[in-house]
Parts: sequence; C-alpha cells; structure tokens
Amino acid sequence: MTTTISRDTWIEINGQPARVETLQAALPNFGHFTSMQVRDAAVAGLALHGQRLQAATRLLFDAELNLPQVWRWLHQALEHAGRDAIHASSVRIAVHASRFDRSRPGRSDSLNVMISVAAPAPAAAPLPQRLCVQRYARELPQIKHEATFGALWQRRLAQQAGCDDALFVGDDGAVSEGPTWNIGLFDGQRIVWPQAPMLAGVTQQVLVAALDRMGVEQQQRLVHADELGSFAAAFLCNATHAATPVAAIDGHRLDAAHPLFDRLQQARQQIAMEPIA
Repeated sequence: MTTTISRDTWIEINGQPARVETLQAALPNFGHFTSMQVRDAAVAGLALHGQRLQAATRLLFDAELNLPQVWRWLHQALEHAGRDAIHASSVRIAVHASRFDRSRPGRSDSLNVMISVAAPAPAAAPLPQRLCVQRYARELPQIKHEATFGALWQRRLAQQAGCDDALFVGDDGAVSEGPTWNIGLFDGQRIVWPQAPMLAGVTQQVLVAALDRMGVEQQQRLVHADELGSFAAAFLCNATHAATPVAAIDGHRLDAAHPLFDRLQQARQQIAMEPIA
C-alpha cells in the first residue's frame, strides 16, 4: 500500500514511492542521512554529500553505496515530486537497513535509500541567534546519524533558558557544534573554526573553500568555552543558511551586523552548484 506523508513532502525508497512496509524499515532509527538544497537540478557540495553518505554507510553497515544510482533516484524523485521541485526544493537522503536486526545492528542483506523532497528553505535570512553553552557531545559525532533526540533535547533546554539554540562544548570545555549547524567565530582578524569531535558540515566545507579563494584569513583550532567572550562576531552554517548571525553567547553580545557578514555573503554567492548527474 502506498502512503502519503503530507501534501508537501514526496518520499521515494529505492526509486519507488514509499509504502507502509518500506517506511517501517526506518523505524529502528539506526541509519544516517544528509540534507541539501536543490536549485535548478544542482546542489552545492554534491560530491561532499556523496562522500558523507559513502563513509557513513561503510561505518554503519560495512557496505558500499552505489552513488550513481542514488543520484539517478534523486533526479527521479525531484521529477515525481512536482511543484517545480527540480528547480527549488529541500532534500533529505537517508540510508538504513531494509531488514534491521537489533541483535546484529551492523548486518544488512540490503539497504534502503529514502529520498524525501519538500519545499525549499525560505530565502529570508533567520533572525540573529542567541546561544546557550551546553555541555554535550553527539554520539559518533563524525557522521550525520538519525539519533537526533539528544541534540534536539539540548536545543529544548536552551530555549527553556531563554536562548534560541544550544552551542555544545565537551567535558574538556572545547567548543564543537550545535544541534544542526557548525559555528564560525571572528576574532577581529580571522575566522576561527573550532577543532573538536564534530560533523564536518558540507556547507562549512564549501564556505571555507570560497573564503580561501577570496583571501579571507581562516584558522581551525581548539576553542575553549572560556574564550567565547573574546570574539567580535559569530555565525552558524548549515544546508539551510550559510551564515546566520549570532547575537549572543551566554549573554555575551556579538555584532550581528559586522562587516564580516558582507564578506560571507560574497563567499556564499561564489559557491559553485554541482549538477545532479
């Protein structure tokens, strides 16, 4: 039986419209995914998304992902979704076992590739964010896995404390990431990217490359939570928005209108879009 998730979301699994029985295979929540914005049948950092999917599939399932097939399924899902989805849409590609065995979670005779197509992210930039520092680290932080409860619970706690979101620091005080984004910090001379166990964001990677081409000084290093009050500006980046300003971290005000954001906007415009093959 075919099922409709919502009027605004189209889902296909292994190139076929999602059915109740194929959707049930995703319920154990043992899998991984990547999210992207599609514009005119192209994606920023498409090759990096592919590398992410391949690496996580090898780690979780000891299996190889047929990327050319995944991209064909993606193109097909965009065409089937209608609403000019191939020109502008939000896409999530998830990989999980077709028959999951809780006693042997890494074993899988075959994999399901679930592609969800929804409306594109709003073009308008979000409001500057107020962050609360939370001591937390995601499990297996180097992959974008489906176990999102802990990270989103930290977001909930931050909002209960009067912030918009949570900034994670480890037990050693090292700044890492947020629930769904990477953070860049500006010390007045250069952009500093925290070095800690975390997900290497695709948007972060393509933004770093664009800033390098522009000659903007950048550095990746360990950033301790005690240093956060010394930065002049900060921004968040993910597939939805490449440079969301940060208004404050634990009450320390940051310049959300710093000239840095003009440079970030220029860099964003220089990011190449890779066609979906």
